[in-house]
Amino acid sequence: MHLNPKSHASSNLRRIIAPPPPQPMTSFYLNSLLPLPPSHPQKLVEPSSSSSSSSLLSISNSNEAALKPIVINGDPPTFVSAPSRRIIAVGDLHGDLRKARDALQIAGVLSSDGKDHWIGEDTVVVQVGDILDRGEDEIAILSLLRLLDEQAKANGGAVFQVNGNHETMNVEGDFRYVDTRAFDECIDFLDYLEDYAQDWDKAFKNWIFESRQWKQDRRSSQTYWDQWNIVKRQKGVIARSVLFRPGGRLACELSRHGVVLRVNNWVFCHGGLLPHHVAYGVERINREVSTWMKSSSDEEDSPEMPFIATRGYDSVVWSRLYSRETSDLNEYQIEQVSKILRDSLEAVGAKAMVVGHTPQLSGVNCEYGCGIWRVDVGMSSGVLDSRPEVLEIRGDKARVIRSNRDRLHELQVADYI
Repeated sequence: MHLNPKSHASSNLRRIIAPPPPQPMTSFYLNSLLPLPPSHPQKLVEPSSSSSSSSLLSISNSNEAALKPIVINGDPPTFVSAPSRRIIAVGDLHGDLRKARDALQIAGVLSSDGKDHWIGEDTVVVQVGDILDRGEDEIAILSLLRLLDEQAKANGGAVFQVNGNHETMNVEGDFRYVDTRAFDECIDFLDYLEDYAQDWDKAFKNWIFESRQWKQDRRSSQTYWDQWNIVKRQKGVIARSVLFRPGGRLACELSRHGVVLRVNNWVFCHGGLLPHHVAYGVERINREVSTWMKSSSDEEDSPEMPFIATRGYDSVVWSRLYSRETSDLNEYQIEQVSKILRDSLEAVGAKAMVVGHTPQLSGVNCEYGCGIWRVDVGMSSGVLDSRPEVLEIRGDKARVIRSNRDRLHELQVADYI
């Protein structure tokens, strides 16, 4: 997040069958769904036990004709066909677990009973990056999203993430924006992993339930002088380096996600997608970033950090071209940005783009004929501590959902546009 105001690879694809979604409200349409590019599609299915298989079979028997499966192309996911699904876009979270839960609850996908159950049925959630930095519960949020993705897939939905600049910065070893308490979470998490031996998946998904107790235990043993304990601070930096360096456990977890994702005819990225990114190849970009993240930096032939995706202010995760207020631009500049946006969308086969990265003081909003939606509202307490807002997409229509005066049970919902 910027704080100024701001070759196709074959992939593992799985089948998901679920109940039909709610009927969409009427409103203005953008255009019909565009087909996915050819990319050796396969079926997308969750590895399951015999009991879950019979559950899916039961769902399949009653609803297969009503709802088509989600199909994913690319590894990491790049092109997603999710017919008739409601889509929720969530902005930058920056280590604030409470606000992350609030956002998911107002979106109607997370239970409010504290048990972190998926209640979104076949909804598809896309989080647009910058989960890391500026907050203390980064790993817990990553754990929550992975857990919810597993639950969502069992109901015909899915949870996707795209990596932002703060994810790539941490894998690179840039810890300038890390909260002191986030270093503590890394120390706790490494100690916690020892209890799970080699069972990474179980350990990672359980962290959302265990992290609170670890944090309470840590705080109860802290003293006033700990903030100046250099040895402890060095231990935190080492723990974070072990987890996030290329090939590290959490770097490999991040490598499961790309930096660009197209769901139906909506494209999601953190900073912004430009024509030269599409010309380079979005699957290629995702694959190169993923390979860099999961390849050990100790290897002689380890890949370099992909510049086009992660470096420079015209990269996918850093671009701010679409985040500037049109009121700050002259007529010629608006025309040029609008053309770049149209060219980018046409090249990637999308009708609208959703980005984060730059906090929007006015809340979730759109520009350029709603060809660009900006969903970073700075909700984290480490940024603007603003009230959560999410973007709801149904077909080619979108609307904003926000909590009313920080009371989650009172929602303000805009009309679809």
